[in-house]
Amino acid sequence: MSFQPVVPIGGNAGWAFLQRTRESQQEAFNNGPRLNRTVEHFKEHIGKITSAEDLVNDRRLLEVALGAFGLDEDINNKYFIQKILESSSDEPKDLANRLSDKRYLAMAEAFGFGEPFGPRNFDAGFKEKMLTAYKDRQFEIAIGNSAPSMRLALGLERDLGEIASRSLSDNGMWFTVMATKPVRAVFEAALGMPESVGALDLDRQLVEFRDRSERVFGISEFKDFNTPEKIEELTRAFLTRDQAMNGFAGYSAQSAALAILQSGPRF
Repeated sequence: MSFQPVVPIGGNAGWAFLQRTRESQQEAFNNGPRLNRTVEHFKEHIGKITSAEDLVNDRRLLEVALGAFGLDEDINNKYFIQKILESSSDEPKDLANRLSDKRYLAMAEAFGFGEPFGPRNFDAGFKEKMLTAYKDRQFEIAIGNSAPSMRLALGLERDLGEIASRSLSDNGMWFTVMATKPVRAVFEAALGMPESVGALDLDRQLVEFRDRSERVFGISEFKDFNTPEKIEELTRAFLTRDQAMNGFAGYSAQSAALAILQSGPRF
């Protein structure tokens, strides 16, 4: 039986427990037999792949490819994922560029099947990078089985860093936050935003995110969140509000947050 990581309590106390025990829990989780079989298959076969079609036709390779970007729910959408992987970052009409959820574009860029210089799965360090991301996200999913809010919190630093690393204006970064479902879920909860905000046009949503960020955290520029101190402050604000809404140790109501992660792509 595979090790199942746990967080026995909610809110910031649960977050502190998870930070103390993450290394040991993740090590035990990574030694699970099923995860090891998938990892070994990826190591052995990813270097033989020459096209997006080859990749989507090998389910275990596809599992790692999707899992590394938090897109596990698309495992059965082979045609859709093939089109994503064949997209070029330089072609605005290609599918990956038309989706507001930029995790798809990040996956297409990472594998490079649609790029002028061809696929990158032969590059030095590619296997290790993909497998590290895959194992981290699988651990987050396992945590999320009992504590969905902790899954969102675990991925926050990585996701904010990826957004901040893009060559975007500050408005562009905020729009990416709004389109990246896990990050948006954290900000909406931490800022106390009502569900009705999602029905506003994007420019008005941007104003709401900026104004509420200024009121709650004293900053309105996205780049100012990408520091260890602000990420921790954002995480704790998210978990405090989440606990107030969902109860001290009960996670049933948090399924709404997890549903955000599992909903389909946005155009």
